[in-house]
Amino acid sequence: MHYFHVDVFSGVPFSGNSLAVFPDAGGLSGSQMQRITEEMRHFESIFLQQIEEGGAWRARVFDLSEELDFAGHPVIGAASVLHALEGGGDSRTWSLELKARTVEVVTQRRGPGRYASVLDQGPPVFLGRPVVENLASWFSLGEEDLDTDLRPEIVSTGLRYLIVPVREGALARARIAFDIAQSLDRLGAQFAYLLDAGGLEGRHWNNDGVVEDVATGSAAGCVAAYLRRHGRIGDGSRRVLRQGRFCGRPSEMTISAYGEGEDITSVRVGGEVAVVAQGHLEGLPQ
Repeated sequence: MHYFHVDVFSGVPFSGNSLAVFPDAGGLSGSQMQRITEEMRHFESIFLQQIEEGGAWRARVFDLSEELDFAGHPVIGAASVLHALEGGGDSRTWSLELKARTVEVVTQRRGPGRYASVLDQGPPVFLGRPVVENLASWFSLGEEDLDTDLRPEIVSTGLRYLIVPVREGALARARIAFDIAQSLDRLGAQFAYLLDAGGLEGRHWNNDGVVEDVATGSAAGCVAAYLRRHGRIGDGSRRVLRQGRFCGRPSEMTISAYGEGEDITSVRVGGEVAVVAQGHLEGLPQ
C-alpha cells in the first residue's frame, strides 16, 4: 500500500506537523487503520477512498489512540497529496467527507513537492462560556495568567474545543498538570486550546499532557471563529496563528472567519505543505 509522508503548516521539510497519507485505502478496516497509525508514529494518519470522479473522497483520520470525527492538518495534507498524484492546473478543489462533516479544500501548487491548502471548515457552533473554578491550575498557571478581557468559551467546527485565553508570556510556562479529560467532558468539551490572543499563538496537548501537538488545524478554525466573534480579527481578514515553537517545530496556520457575532458562516484554515517522502507497506496488519 502506497503512502506519503508530508509536513503540514510549513513549506520546509522537517518542520511543521508531520502526517502519513494513504491515498488508496478503501480495502482497510478501521482496526487496520488504527494499527497502521500506531506503527507510523505520526501524530495522526489519514486514509482516503475516492467516492466519485472529480475530486470527492471519503476520509478517515486516526491518532495514536482513536479515530477522530474531524481534524484539520490531515485534511490539508491529504488534499495536497491528491493534487500531487492527480496533477491538473496550479489550483484544484477537493471535497472530503469526514465523520463529522464534509469539507472543501482548495490546493495550489507552489513548486516541486510544495503545495498550499485552504480548508473551509464551514460555520462554527458556539457552545457556551463556562465559569470554571481553578481553570488556570489545569495548565500549571496562576489566575493572573488568564486574559481578563476574554472569557473561556467552547467552540466547535467538528471537534469541541475549550478556548482558554491567556496573557502574554503564559504560554511558555504552561504545562498540563493532570489528565483533564473528565473535567472537559463535564463542560461538554473534548479538548482545550491555550490562546495568546494578542500574540496570535497557541498551545495544545492531548488531555493527559503527555504529547504536545505541533499545529492543531481543527482548533485553529475554532480560534478564528472565537476571535471574529469578539472583534479581534476583521470580517474575512487573514491572520497567521503560530504554534509548535515550544516543541521545536514552529508552524504557521492562516486563519479567517466570515460573519458577525454568533452568525459566522465560514471559517477557513490554511497552510503550506511539503512532501518529505513516499513509501510502500510491505504487508498489512490482520
